[in-house]
Amino acid sequence: MAIYTYTHMHAHSVFAEFLATLIFIFFGLGSALPWPTSPPNVLQISLAFGLAIATLVQAVGHVSGAHINPAVTVACLVGSQVSFLRAIFYVVAQVLGAVTGAALLHQITPPHVRGSLAVNRVRILLLVEGGRQAVTMELFLTFQLVLCIFASTDDRRNDNVGSPALSIGFSVALGHLLGIYYTGCSMNPARSFGPAVIVGDFDSHWVFWLGPVAGGVVASLLYHYALFPHTKTLSERLAIFKGYEPEEDWEEQDDTNQSKE
Repeated sequence: MAIYTYTHMHAHSVFAEFLATLIFIFFGLGSALPWPTSPPNVLQISLAFGLAIATLVQAVGHVSGAHINPAVTVACLVGSQVSFLRAIFYVVAQVLGAVTGAALLHQITPPHVRGSLAVNRVRILLLVEGGRQAVTMELFLTFQLVLCIFASTDDRRNDNVGSPALSIGFSVALGHLLGIYYTGCSMNPARSFGPAVIVGDFDSHWVFWLGPVAGGVVASLLYHYALFPHTKTLSERLAIFKGYEPEEDWEEQDDTNQSKE
């Protein structure tokens, strides 16, 4: 059994997560800036975030899996899709990419336009119960996204799934069409963290970590253990978690075992 280490992971997959998150944040936040001559609307912002994700999934999906979101990475970890080490490197790359993208946008945008840099904020009415309503909204927004990701990229499906990149992009746009009214719509802790660091606004920031991560974990557990369970044994799952086997080899091993039987 070959030891799966960071060197086997390939640095370019981690860099792909950094670059993709940088681009996502740059275009997503840029679409939400309040230009005086043309203030943004919900449809414009939703399409921008959705199209950005669809484009980037198509561009780097074959390199890193195109997580571009710590909540997605944690969900993949829970679903035995990635090792713990890969998850750590991915989340760090995503956070750094988000901060870099927000910083670049901040520097090239006129001061009277950049404002708060579209930082996520919870509506005052959703804070009356300690933020539980806001967390619940972020949970549901991310839940539908992660469920879509797992379903549209599952290699075990034999039906026509269409374009996973487009499906995931639509899912992101769908979340924004509703979520903007409640929390500004995060669904992605890195999306919230990037502009918060640049403008120094961390008001109720915990909501944008707890909600998305919880939503991703719930979606992962439901999909992998209830809706469409994997046949991996506990030892196989632990091996993936620890990084003793390349995650992408498990499907090939399952196919080989079936052919032998």
